[in-house]
Amino acid sequence: MKQVLLASALILLPIAVFSGVNHYLVGPDPGLAVTAPLGDVSQFASIVSDTQAIAARGDLTAAERRITDLENLWDDAESKLQPQAPVAWGNVDAAADAAFAALRAPNPDAGQVSTVLAGLQATLADPAKTEGGMTESVAGIVVTDATGHPLPCEMMLNDLRDTLQAGHAAPDSTDRIKELRERATERCNADDDRRADSFTAQALALVTP
Repeated sequence: MKQVLLASALILLPIAVFSGVNHYLVGPDPGLAVTAPLGDVSQFASIVSDTQAIAARGDLTAAERRITDLENLWDDAESKLQPQAPVAWGNVDAAADAAFAALRAPNPDAGQVSTVLAGLQATLADPAKTEGGMTESVAGIVVTDATGHPLPCEMMLNDLRDTLQAGHAAPDSTDRIKELRERATERCNADDDRRADSFTAQALALVTP
């Protein structure tokens, strides 16, 4: 009986040692890895890739149509994703708004479009990443302070009001500015400064001083 137990122990010991070593060398089961804050964002990234390819061909009108698919899909997912990871969601949302604004400008700039689409793709790849010591902008309009905190939405809306009074908007931009201003006011009233500032910045970009 002792010989049987000894034989069993000699067989099981190398297996146990190998399993322990293998755990530390190979690492834990990938199935236990922590998931990304927003989960699977591949469907959003795919649309951005399509938009980048279309924009690279010079067809910015078609690129704007394709990015609208992202806007609709992102808005549909907002009620789930925003509570799940507010910071990550806000980072992607701001990057997406910058892309929308660049493609919907009266005269879209191909270089700017390329830059903001690349930024959006990078943000989707790492939505929780934050960079301190620099301001963020949407459509060329600064929307945060140097620490990355959104500017007071009331201040941004006041800037829009003053700019509208001092400047002018192209006739074909009037409705869009009104829509963005209403959405900014709605989000500001809900204490959602980051998104309110994004809408206000898009409106400001459509006004010529």
